[in-house]
Amino acid sequence: MTPPVFPARFSVAPMLDWTDSPCRYFLRLLSKHAVLYSEMVTTGALIHGDAARHLDFNARENPLVLQLGGSNAQELAQCAKLGEQWGYSEINLNVGCPSDRVQNNMIGACLMGHPHLVAEGIKAMRDAVGIPVTVKHRIGINGRDSYQELADFVGTVAQAGCQHFIVHARIAILEGLSPKQNRDVPPLRYDIARQLKQDFPDLHFTLNGGIKTLDACEQHLQEFDGVMLGREVYANPWLLREVDQRLYGMPGHSPQTRTEVLLSMRAYIERHVQQGGKVVHVTRHLLGIAQGFPGARRFRQLLSADIHRSDNQLAVFDQAIEVLQGK
Repeated sequence: MTPPVFPARFSVAPMLDWTDSPCRYFLRLLSKHAVLYSEMVTTGALIHGDAARHLDFNARENPLVLQLGGSNAQELAQCAKLGEQWGYSEINLNVGCPSDRVQNNMIGACLMGHPHLVAEGIKAMRDAVGIPVTVKHRIGINGRDSYQELADFVGTVAQAGCQHFIVHARIAILEGLSPKQNRDVPPLRYDIARQLKQDFPDLHFTLNGGIKTLDACEQHLQEFDGVMLGREVYANPWLLREVDQRLYGMPGHSPQTRTEVLLSMRAYIERHVQQGGKVVHVTRHLLGIAQGFPGARRFRQLLSADIHRSDNQLAVFDQAIEVLQGK
């Protein structure tokens, strides 16, 4: 297992319905050192549902962070221990998701209004596990968006033992905006995140939100301990190819061509199908690898449309590989 890097200089954000195990396996082929995150998993899903379905992953995905959603300290501790036993490198608490559904269960960004509750959960998890426990949060929520309130939140949670904060540098609007709108409408305030770094010099801060290039990552790393990218990586995963060298100063293990990546994923798909999975569970994550190349439209058509109409989906994937042959 690759040893975890704490705090990560570069990480791929947890993205619900996207960063599942097949997606993470694919991304790991492109960067050896980037830290990957699971989708958010609620404590209820682990305690009352099929824990194995939510927690299982390929060991090659490490370093891998399990992101939990919940607010009950005892349940968070129980689930953090499960994550440690399963082999995750780190546990992260979601204090940033703005969806109505999770708010009703006291999960996500609404917890920014309850810093002592977050602190209780962090302490319980830290007492339960030996791996790092971190928090991913916004810079505020509507009605509680002053810098002083944010600093009080960070200070309270830090006293419970959290040393690493992943800061999505937007507030969350808990009423009236969808989760998608909450990723774009509230303005980015990197200056607020920068102020946290200055005011809490003994803590680690990772910057998240609106970062699209490795040039921008290098600039932000002059002030922050880490950077986190989400949808940009999903849309253009090939940018991960340069992360190991440019941001870690270390050689990676990524293939030289997109074709090599796709051939590695073909072997993964065969194993996935043998275990009862479907080809499209994997191929849906691969569309972005063709971005900017001749044949990209045909590649995406094969994997987003034609493959769903075929009785031989692996053969359609082979056609897609041929479109990018040698690229």
